[in-house]
Amino acid sequence: MSVERRGVLSRLSRREAHEYERLNSELRARFEEVRASRARLVEDEADARRRIERTLHDGAQQRLTALALDLRMARGKVKDDPAKAEEIITRAEEELAKAIEDLREIARGIHPAVLSDRGLRPALESLAGKAELPVELAAVPEERMPESVERAAYDVVAEAVANAGRHSSASHCVVKVVRENGHALVEVKDDGVGGADANQGKGLRVLADRLSAHDAVLELVSAPGEGTIVYAEIPCA
Repeated sequence: MSVERRGVLSRLSRREAHEYERLNSELRARFEEVRASRARLVEDEADARRRIERTLHDGAQQRLTALALDLRMARGKVKDDPAKAEEIITRAEEELAKAIEDLREIARGIHPAVLSDRGLRPALESLAGKAELPVELAAVPEERMPESVERAAYDVVAEAVANAGRHSSASHCVVKVVRENGHALVEVKDDGVGGADANQGKGLRVLADRLSAHDAVLELVSAPGEGTIVYAEIPCA
């Protein structure tokens, strides 16, 4: 214990000293929690960069390299063998289309363009159309919210729907997003087996860390046999 802290405690009553120690302990615990949260975020960002690098290397980069070789080959055959040149160019066009689709998939993983361009409802409709199980959008605000709030709400729904499709054996999922009392309230409920634990999966833990940067709260309710509810409360000034 520091000299300064001993001096403070010596001037307090026993009750005040106890309260001081309690608050000081809570502050230290909160500091450690924030430090661990930030460390997890840094690790997750590094993992995301590595995934993008692998995807680019194994997908679009190889396709574009092959495309460049095909075009050089086609140039050499334009005069002597136009039919072969045409065949090579057709194949190159197909590879170019696949490379463009690879890049679009990467871009969607980083930030869905529809979310920025058209808002949360169209983005969630697109997400629901690609989900592994039926997703009902029971409520989503028509009006735009701040971009950071829409992204946070989208991330909550995306993670919860993905978990429901992969792990919960659910047959149906209901999504509600409402704006109430200065907050965006997000609820994703499935009819799966329940028993989910936020501490076991990295996805929800990292999501909670991201939401904490917005002073948002993430909760998980998942009793065995009763499905899973993922709930988030995001400040929306």
